[in-house]
Amino acid sequence: MKTLDIYKELSSNPYPGRGIIIGKSEDGKNAVTAYFIMGRSVNSRNRVFTETADGIKTEAANPSKLSDPHLIIYSPVRVLGNKTIVTNGDQTDTIYELMDKQQTFEQSLRGREYEDDAPNYTPRISGIMHIENGSYNYAMSILKSADGNPDCCERFTFSYTNPVNGIGHFIHTYIGDGSPLPSFEGEPKKIAIPNDIDEFTNGLWNALNEDNKVSLFVRYIDINSGKYVSKIVNKYTK
Repeated sequence: MKTLDIYKELSSNPYPGRGIIIGKSEDGKNAVTAYFIMGRSVNSRNRVFTETADGIKTEAANPSKLSDPHLIIYSPVRVLGNKTIVTNGDQTDTIYELMDKQQTFEQSLRGREYEDDAPNYTPRISGIMHIENGSYNYAMSILKSADGNPDCCERFTFSYTNPVNGIGHFIHTYIGDGSPLPSFEGEPKKIAIPNDIDEFTNGLWNALNEDNKVSLFVRYIDINSGKYVSKIVNKYTK
């Protein structure tokens, strides 16, 4: 698979929707993840990322403008022991709770489907990062309708063991803008990841469509120590 320039990939798509990146820094020292949200409506744009004890949550930038919290208020990132969970919805909590009961990442998502936002049926995208004793692996999942047919939920899981230095994978909800919004297709895209978190954060944020981007989260986790550094960028403020 060709390694893509993530900045060009994002700048060429005005509406990838929500996106997850997981991979490893070029020097092999850090496990890397990024998550961004975009919005077209006033309700979906009215959001910020705020830090929690182990990750982030979405909140209304202006509570008086929040018309419907369904599908837009959730915890995109949570940490369970040596695992970091990243998703585009409240399935973060499902994964957390069921993996805490010894279910696998894939098993924990069997009771979930795409989002109930007809006619888009937005895919649920999820990722899990596992760091232990200096080793690192990750997996990504997408739950989607069958080309817009809600009668069938298609489930795909992609696993990456001992990931290659400087390489990550990018999965997002929509191919592009449209009505209804066309769902992501295929396996996660292979992209390059730099060593510097500021370079990566700024590059991602600047590449996202200016009108539609809302918030971005980036985290670099030291594979040996487990210590991490996070960055949050919000277009709107509380």
